[in-house]
Formats: sequence, structure tokens, C-alpha cells
Amino acid sequence: MNPTFEELGAYTQSVLQAVGMNETDAVNTAEVLATTDAMGVFTHGTKLLKGYVRKLQGGGYRHDVSPVIEREGPGWAVVDGQSALGQVGSQFCIDLAMQKAATVGVAYVGLRNTGHIGAAGYYTQKAARQGFIAMVTGNDIPSVAAPGSKGPVLGSNPIAYGVPVPGSDPINLDIATAAVAGGKVYAAHQRGESIPENWLIDSEGKPTTDGSLYPANASLAPMAGHKGYGFGLWCEILSGALPGGHMRWDIGSWMFDPTDRPSCHNAGFIVMDTSVIADTEDYSRRMNKLIEEIHAVETADGVERVILPGEREWAKVACSRESGIDLPADVRASLRETVKLVEREPVWLSP
Repeated sequence: MNPTFEELGAYTQSVLQAVGMNETDAVNTAEVLATTDAMGVFTHGTKLLKGYVRKLQGGGYRHDVSPVIEREGPGWAVVDGQSALGQVGSQFCIDLAMQKAATVGVAYVGLRNTGHIGAAGYYTQKAARQGFIAMVTGNDIPSVAAPGSKGPVLGSNPIAYGVPVPGSDPINLDIATAAVAGGKVYAAHQRGESIPENWLIDSEGKPTTDGSLYPANASLAPMAGHKGYGFGLWCEILSGALPGGHMRWDIGSWMFDPTDRPSCHNAGFIVMDTSVIADTEDYSRRMNKLIEEIHAVETADGVERVILPGEREWAKVACSRESGIDLPADVRASLRETVKLVEREPVWLSP
């Protein structure tokens, strides 16, 4: 039985409130996780709930705090996430960035000392739907090799951008700067699937297809070699170095560290208000012209048309809204483990 978007969100909210989170933060976090599942990005949706609950129960992530603005100016701010869930801090920061950009055109907000932020693309599409071009970056404990290294150098630091398209869904890209997100390695290994040879680098600096080696004895390969390494470093600078957050090995593992230990993740949020910077009608005309031209290019055999970042996800959201969210077996298994932690089992999760 597939849950509806509303059912999955309500269940997630109830679980978070059961471990002490206030209603507003629980609703905001549930919205991120349920939307991510609806988009088909199952590695970063409610599959994460079990780990979040354990950290909240253990005290490494806190349910009794709110993000605090440490310092700010008209177009920037640095926010201490207080070791709350990363979704709580990120929702606060993307909203703050939009408020500032609406006044001065462009704004940066750095979020330090937060939890794992989940899908960075949720926050960019949220801003884009309100007329803002947005970029979100994050950092993490090292798990990704650099060209020539034998071990991990940077985290699988995410970078996402969202661009408003008047009258339509936004262009939205969300990628890890590794060849693949670590969650996809875990998921493939759990399902017994083979690992592509360009996903992992072993302890000797050589490619490997053995998913069981990760993360103890293998690193993720950087996306596109030196290019991915360069973008990963960019994320580290915007997310950690600039706002004064933890970097590299000073960041904890939210999955493997003791549950009473904060992970000290960080993120950067940059937004641009298109209505301040551009003429509204001209922007709309240019964006639609750009999209129409891309959609009209000649395609290879068997390809209907070239699509834009986000189009596949918005199609999945529409399907999820109509037919429910078809959660994969590994997500359902994780949610059943969550049930054991909070003793709340929805009807749609029954075998």
C-alpha cells in the first residue's frame, strides 16, 4: 500500500513530535522528507528518519532549541543551528536569505553547527517557487577521494541550484560532488546490487566494485575527477570556512558516531531575487525562450526531448500526488525500524 503525500508527511511529523520536537519544526522537517520521497530521491527522504530519531533520543541532535542569528548585515548572516536537525536550520536559513534578498537583491546565509541537512535541492526549489534563484551547499565528514589520493579528502559535499520559471515548475539541480552520494552505495549494497566501477576508490587509490568496502576501506570517487573535487572544495568554503563552521574531519558522522555526539554539519545559502535584479516581464520571456530552445533541439533515436534539471522529479511528484508514493523496500525496512523506536506504525506500512 502506497502512502499519500499527506499520510507520509503526517506520520513523519508524528514520529518527530513523539521524540520531543515542537509542532512547527516537526511539520517543516516532515515537509522536506516527504517532498524528497515524492520527488523519487529516496536516499534522502524518510529513509533518514530512523537515524534522526536515534540522534534526537541520544541527545546528539536537539529538539529543544532554535537556530540563532549570531551576526548579520543587510545582505548576509551567520546562523548557529544549535545542533538541531539540519532541516530545521536549513528552513530557517533559506527563509532568512529570501527576506534579505528581497530588500538588497542578493543574500548569503551561512549555517554552522547543524545536523545533516538532507536534500539540498528541497531548499533551492522552495526559494525558486517564490521567485528567487538559489544555490545551497553543504559539507560533511570526508568520504570522497581527490585525484591521486589513497583516502578521503572531502565530504560528498552537495551543491544544488534552483531557478524560477514563471508559470511552471522551477529548474532544479541537486547533486553530490562525489561520483555518487554515499547513501546510494549503501542502498545498492543492501539490495545486493553491483557497484559501478566509477563509484568507489579503494585504499590503494584504485577503482573498486566492492560496495562492502565503503566507508571503512574505500572512498567515493569525485564527480568528473578534478572538476568534482574543485566543486567539493567550493562547498567546503561556502559551508564551513566562511561562516566559521567545522570542516573535514572535525565534522562528525551522524550515522556512525555515538548518538549523544553532535555532528556539526554546515551549509551555505545564496539567493538572488529576480524581481529586484531583472525586469519581471523580460526575465519571464528570456527564461521561456531558453527552455523552448532546449526542448526543441534535435535528439538521438529513442529520446523524446532533452529535459531540464528537475523535470523528471516534478513528473514523479505529480505521479506521487495522484497514486501515492511508491516507497522502495529499503525505505520501508528503515521505517519499520523507526516504528520500533517510537512505537508508531501507520496502516500503509503493514506488509
